[in-house]
Amino acid sequence: MKNKYRILVTNDDGYEAKGLLCLVEALKEIEDVKVTVVAPANEKSACGHSLTLVRPLRFVSVDDDFYKLDDGTPSDCVYLSISTLFENKKPDLLISGINRGSNMGEDITYSGTAAGAMEGVLHGVPSLAISQVMDFTNPDGDYSLAQKTIKELVLKIKNGTFPLPHREFLNVNIPPKLSEAKMQVTYAGYRYYENDAHVHRNPRGEEHYWLGLHPLNFSPREGSAGTSDYEAVQAGNISITPIQLDLSAYKSMSKLQDWID
Repeated sequence: MKNKYRILVTNDDGYEAKGLLCLVEALKEIEDVKVTVVAPANEKSACGHSLTLVRPLRFVSVDDDFYKLDDGTPSDCVYLSISTLFENKKPDLLISGINRGSNMGEDITYSGTAAGAMEGVLHGVPSLAISQVMDFTNPDGDYSLAQKTIKELVLKIKNGTFPLPHREFLNVNIPPKLSEAKMQVTYAGYRYYENDAHVHRNPRGEEHYWLGLHPLNFSPREGSAGTSDYEAVQAGNISITPIQLDLSAYKSMSKLQDWID
């Protein structure tokens, strides 16, 4: 019997998120694919590449090959899945998403979606993160272009090779306009941030704060060749960015050495 191509799926919006369910639906349409889902029991947006070390974690079965991780992060989901569910043979591919909202520029460092892919490549599993840029006034969102895109990418990987070397993953952002869009290789843009904290008071007068959403304001990186992820999405294209885990600032090393000397 032919071995099936094994895909591990996670996200940071929680196991009931529409984007996750749409991703699974699209993957199950691909021939000879076995999908295993391990997702956080609760939303973990912007949790970054965090692992849970101060309390035990527990898999809860939701359906066949579908688990939620009780109060786990996306990194927990990937780490534990590879260590336990895939202990004899690692998955062939890891996909994190489909995230509700963008993950571009420095937002990648906050993103639990991107972190799931980071954890995958740390374990030697080819990985990609996929996000649907959208207007948050629409509570549901349309993931049809993201579904079409992920099937195309998985087929290219499954029938060929993963295009990146060790410890690099693909970060994919789908534009909000769902008309015909081409895939465009991009770099991570330069994100502008604003202080957007909202104060509220409970009946006792105690202050509580909600962190608000920053507007999507980006600029090109000085000296960068090509197109940024934000520019591609603004033009109605699908942004595909290769992300490496090596954060070393190589261009600053000689200057730092001179400063030390």
